[in-house]
Amino acid sequence: MPQIDRKTLEAQLRKGELSNFYYIFGQDVRAVEALTAKIIKAAVGDNEDFALNKLSGKNLNLSDFRDMAEMVPMMTEYNCILVNDFNCEEQREDVIKQLTEVLKDIPSQTVIVFNVTGFEVKTKTDWKSRKNTITDKNKKIADIAAKSGVLTELPLKTPAELAKDISASVSARGSMISLDNARELAEMCLCDSLVIKNEIDKLCVYAQGKEITSQMLDELVHRRSSVTIFNLADAVASFNKKAAFDALDELMADKNNRGAILANITNSFLDLYRVQCARQSGHTAEDVKQDFAYFSRGFAIEKLYRNGVRISLKRLRECIKILRDTAVQLNSTSADEKIVLEQTVTKMLMTKNQ
Repeated sequence: MPQIDRKTLEAQLRKGELSNFYYIFGQDVRAVEALTAKIIKAAVGDNEDFALNKLSGKNLNLSDFRDMAEMVPMMTEYNCILVNDFNCEEQREDVIKQLTEVLKDIPSQTVIVFNVTGFEVKTKTDWKSRKNTITDKNKKIADIAAKSGVLTELPLKTPAELAKDISASVSARGSMISLDNARELAEMCLCDSLVIKNEIDKLCVYAQGKEITSQMLDELVHRRSSVTIFNLADAVASFNKKAAFDALDELMADKNNRGAILANITNSFLDLYRVQCARQSGHTAEDVKQDFAYFSRGFAIEKLYRNGVRISLKRLRECIKILRDTAVQLNSTSADEKIVLEQTVTKMLMTKNQ
């Protein structure tokens, strides 16, 4: 069957409809793992200990894999095999060819699940059909699943979608959170469901049954660097000196990201420049995401459109030139990075809208 979404697959599993081959991938790794568990549960029930074989795709032995696929199940209707992180990009062509031959002829008593949790499967989005097509070598295996099994992609949910999940999760823990604050939490965590779960656990323990407020989010949730960089760009655009330097201090405190700070700030201003150009040309956020391939960062473009940041194109060009000159300075001198970046933010704040 063709590629199907998560809800359709879950509905099939509830009805007891099983395929012999599944390929599950996507940026929402936690959802990939959860859906994989549901498939295995549907295939072998509580008998994973003797009816499930787990294999690493990084060192897959094709001879053993073929033998496992032909095994006769005992005490269960199906024999189940899980192969995690088999990356065709890292395999020889003869290995891929042998594997596809096995996958095209899976015995009726066997359910094989390929899932991806440790690398990114490259895709291209058709914005008219709203579907993604795999563009790297993994397409060879995914196409087999789409033709004779099940192919499902699990992209990151939008902040609005995650807000409902967050609200329900917090409620189940005995606390409350407004949809606006839930959406803010999703954006602070860059829509990463695993990070969101960890933050919910921490917030609920702190709230002790009370409502989780925006103040709690500010005090307890560590904003991902991309969010802080967006806040820096927003502060510069609105001439908010305090917010701009607060964001810079937060970025500089994260020593693991010091080397990438300038590049990320520059990318954020380029995002803003593209959005402003699109606005003036009468284009939508969807147009920007399609033209510049914002597959995993689409929510950032939507947020820029939603917030309606007011900054002229001429001022944006000046800011980008300042960032370019800063890159040259940092790469050609031994100047202190923090001082140089503070000077850069000051120069950008001094530019004027025209």
